[in-house]
Formats: sequence, C-alpha cells, structure tokens
Amino acid sequence: MSHDVYALPPNLPAPEDDGGADHLVGLELPDLTLASSQGDVNVCDFAVIYVYPRSGKPGVPLLPGWDETPGARGCTPQSCAFRDLYPELGVPVAGLSVQTLDDQLEFAERNRMPFPVVADPERKLGEALGLPTFEIEGHTLYKRLTLVAEQGRIEKVFYPVFPPDANAGDVLVYLRSR
Repeated sequence: MSHDVYALPPNLPAPEDDGGADHLVGLELPDLTLASSQGDVNVCDFAVIYVYPRSGKPGVPLLPGWDETPGARGCTPQSCAFRDLYPELGVPVAGLSVQTLDDQLEFAERNRMPFPVVADPERKLGEALGLPTFEIEGHTLYKRLTLVAEQGRIEKVFYPVFPPDANAGDVLVYLRSR
C-alpha cells in the first residue's frame, strides 16, 4: 500500500499521557556528543530537541501496524514544520531519533533540514534521561516528545505530541511567552 510520508492520514489514534516524561522538567541535558546530519553535535547545546520515533521514506513501506500505533505516524510532517518555523524559533534546534546516521543524512538532504538531525541508534539520550520508548516489529523507538531547555536545563516538555505537525507551532508559542 502506498503512503505519503508528508501527510497525516485521517483518524490517526492520539497517544495518551502515560507519565513517561513527567520526570524530565528540571533535568540537565547530558554532555553527550552524537553524530548528526551536520557532523558531531552535543545535545546540551540545543534549546529545542524534538525526539521522534522514525521518519519514513517515500516508496518504502511502513512497519506493520504503524498507522494504528498511537503517536507513531507523523515524523516527517513534524520535522518539516520545525524546518519551516526554524527562522522564527530563534534558538538552536535539533531533531533526534534512533535511526542510523545514513538514514538521518538521507532524510536531512531530501527535506533540506537547516538544523542537525541527530542519530541515536544506541538510545544514549534515552538512557541518560529515561526517555519513554515503545516496541514495534522488533524495534525499540522513542515516543514522540519535545524538550525545551534554557542553559542546558529542561524547562518544558511537550508530551504526548499530537498532532505532530502542530508541535513546532506550539513550541514557537511557548518560546514567545517566556
């Protein structure tokens, strides 16, 4: 079945707040260097890190059950919304998933991402912060969330994120209000 990675299908199930991110506000971002589409980056250098399960590729089938899994679908629309609002956000932004560097490089190039798209296949950020994950088809993926930090300390967490394509706008509203 063909799918459009740039559009959200109707009737996506919304994720519920399971408390998996309740502990994050007030934590410091770790001094953690990871590979990205723009070379090695340290996660503590970003004011906004949006964490997503995995981006899709045109012509590549989705994992079985992807659209039925609350919070799974929408990584590309979320990323493109951050790309489009990036100049207005006015802070260092990064996207991050468990995908490999090769996947992140392809995604960043195809979508002309102006900020780093970070590869965390060993889930090092998740281990350091206790980020929520889910299992699908033998893959352990991050649940979608967005961290907003001031001077390396997490001050706001968007979790769960739904719909994913509205997250960048929500972050912009938050940044302008503080």
